[in-house]
Amino acid sequence: MTRTLLELLAVPSVTGSAAESELQHLLARHLEKLDLNVDLWSMDLPTLRAEPAYPGAEAPRNEAWGLVGSTKESEEGPTLILQGHADVVPPGDLTQWAGDPFVPRVSGDVVHGRGACDMKAGLAAVLGALAAIRASGVKPRGRLSAHFVVSEEDGGLGAFGTLWRGHTGDACIIAEPTGGMLMTANAGALTFRLEVPGQAAHGGTRYAGVSALDAYVPLHRALARLEAARNANPHTLMAAYPIPYPLSVGKVHAGDWASSVPDLLVAEGRLGVRLDEDPAEARTELENCIAQACADHSWLRNNPARVTWPGGQFASGRLPDGHPLAALVGRAHADVAGGRPPKGQGAPYGSDLRLYGAEGIPTLQYGPGEVRWAHGPQEHVGIAEVMTVTRTLVVTALRAVGTR
Repeated sequence: MTRTLLELLAVPSVTGSAAESELQHLLARHLEKLDLNVDLWSMDLPTLRAEPAYPGAEAPRNEAWGLVGSTKESEEGPTLILQGHADVVPPGDLTQWAGDPFVPRVSGDVVHGRGACDMKAGLAAVLGALAAIRASGVKPRGRLSAHFVVSEEDGGLGAFGTLWRGHTGDACIIAEPTGGMLMTANAGALTFRLEVPGQAAHGGTRYAGVSALDAYVPLHRALARLEAARNANPHTLMAAYPIPYPLSVGKVHAGDWASSVPDLLVAEGRLGVRLDEDPAEARTELENCIAQACADHSWLRNNPARVTWPGGQFASGRLPDGHPLAALVGRAHADVAGGRPPKGQGAPYGSDLRLYGAEGIPTLQYGPGEVRWAHGPQEHVGIAEVMTVTRTLVVTALRAVGTR
């Protein structure tokens, strides 16, 4: 298991990069060694992008590979999907890492590196579970299917294309990092862009212009008020988080010359979508917020900011109330690890869960690692936790599809 994880971590599969495709081909070889039916295909990007339900994307890409491996046993019983994404986010400031983020380091029981918990440990757990079932000689009555996807980090193109190709099932477990919890719901996240106009002037006579940066400040305050209002009464699955549905601005760029008053500011951020909320309604709320803030501003009243919605568009999603998948995974975890079954809760970020749920496939997240270490320079995962999840997936899979 550790060797497999280290092998996956050594491929710098940043979303949209050539290495993302390289990892899909490496994973396909692993699935082939397990004597599975393997479908590895190059996705038709123009066709997928033209689909009304296309989930959006942020990273530029000219290719995307889908990968599904399924057992060849009788299909008398149900199909359980074990899903994971191959792509990772960029490493960011390399000086904050203890070493090369794509040269995995092992310290005792802990593996460090970009993608360690988000989510190559989950990929290793899925491969390990399938290998264990194959080696045991147990014959599943139904079908087990591994969906390894790309582009999860920037919208979900990989999962969208996999489902569009016709790969489906009766239930799905996504091995995202959950820290031993069952994530039965996801808030959504919509990428937005604000273009705030100003009026250029020489810096020495700045009073003759209007700084787009100054004009943006009241909009930023208005977004903070909107975030507070949208988090006033969160769903019980999200109530444990200080901010269940965050609204944040992650990128701001203004001006093109130090001695000029900036005539344009572009801010990009993400709007959290509440559970069961129509993304169109969330967009309207933010657009109305910006429109009102512009109406209250002397310059923006006649030169309003422009709101657009590029990039990833994650709706919310959740497992139907009372669905037996949560109890099934919870009991398996308790039988493997001891103690009581973990409780279900929601996650304050978007994931592929909502795409599978939208296709009528009951889905939850359960996997090794903690999401608080994801996307940062301290990303790591413990091997003991990977093994616990792997064993739980084995027990869950066999109970879900039955044996012959």
